[in-house]
Amino acid sequence: MQKDMGVIATNKRELNLYFNADSSIGMQTLAFVEASNKKVLAVDLSKTKVTGTQWAELADLLHIPIKDLINTEHPDFIQAYGKNHDLASDDDWLKILQKNPKVVSQPILVNGNKAMQVNTPSDVLAFLGEIS
Repeated sequence: MQKDMGVIATNKRELNLYFNADSSIGMQTLAFVEASNKKVLAVDLSKTKVTGTQWAELADLLHIPIKDLINTEHPDFIQAYGKNHDLASDDDWLKILQKNPKVVSQPILVNGNKAMQVNTPSDVLAFLGEIS
């Protein structure tokens, strides 16, 4: 699948946080990044639509397949696709992300050309230490 690169702003002085305000880890992660000395662009996935190209670019920055952005154990995912889903293509996974961003597995933090999925909000401290 050919992707257009550069859709996501990758300014080293700015942190981009892709999170869901409905999740406690998302809100805690937001608090950590807002306490940093960097400018923060917070993208609340429950309110802001992220394009397929942007999702693909985030997966590329994270060096993971697009499907790894999705929590297949999330109740909304299971309700819509079942426990034994047969989704094979990146396009299938991108459609899920666009239709139901609640199923994103973790907040995603981007700075320049570095990105990480946030497992616990304190992970942000290590990431900020690496980029300072």
